[in-house]
Amino acid sequence: MGKDVIIACDFPDKASTLSFLSAFTDRGIKPFVKIGMELFYAEGPDIVREIKALGMKIFLDLKLHDIPNTVKKAMASLSRLDVDMCNLHAAGTKRMMEAALEGLTRPDGTRPILLAVTQLTSTDQQALENELLIREPMENVVMSYARNAKDAGLDGVVCSPLESGAVHEACGNEFLTVTPGIRFADNSAGDQKRIATPARAAELGSDYIVMGRPITAAEDPVAAYLRAVNEFCV
Repeated sequence: MGKDVIIACDFPDKASTLSFLSAFTDRGIKPFVKIGMELFYAEGPDIVREIKALGMKIFLDLKLHDIPNTVKKAMASLSRLDVDMCNLHAAGTKRMMEAALEGLTRPDGTRPILLAVTQLTSTDQQALENELLIREPMENVVMSYARNAKDAGLDGVVCSPLESGAVHEACGNEFLTVTPGIRFADNSAGDQKRIATPARAAELGSDYIVMGRPITAAEDPVAAYLRAVNEFCV
């Protein structure tokens, strides 16, 4: 796995999700998709099983953040869904991340890729300081969280594409960076703050990019997806 475009399927229900994905399957395309909280909470684990049955890889984006034992047990449940990626908040501490990794690992030693969310791409320096009361520069915070995730045994982090290169420099090229906040040059930023185009994300070293509305709200989502792949996977 590596160097891929992940479509954020941020839809309210199964019907709209499967209708959207049918445009891809009708053309023999099986994209890597992200299932987030909105869809998972609406439809439960069955939506994961149905999309897996279509032959698609799944990033289950639930951003777990709780006491270590609770996260460990939750990850044990998620490990049975056969997703390809899942995540948690790095802010939950190394102990929580270690517990998550233990819970996610199946008896045969296999497990999905486990990522730690550093700081959301909707968070800027002003919010970091004034609301979260973190006075360090954003990049310092992201690097600290990334190092904690690596020390805990995780496979990589979710971060802004602007921080991807620094994460690789600090944690190694094998440590994955999955980067949301991706927009085409002709898109609006929406509610994202730290953003880049697919081509720029590739230059900055992102291993995976996550794109939602630039693909899902496009007039031709398949064409938008193929454009993203062409710009990123060069």
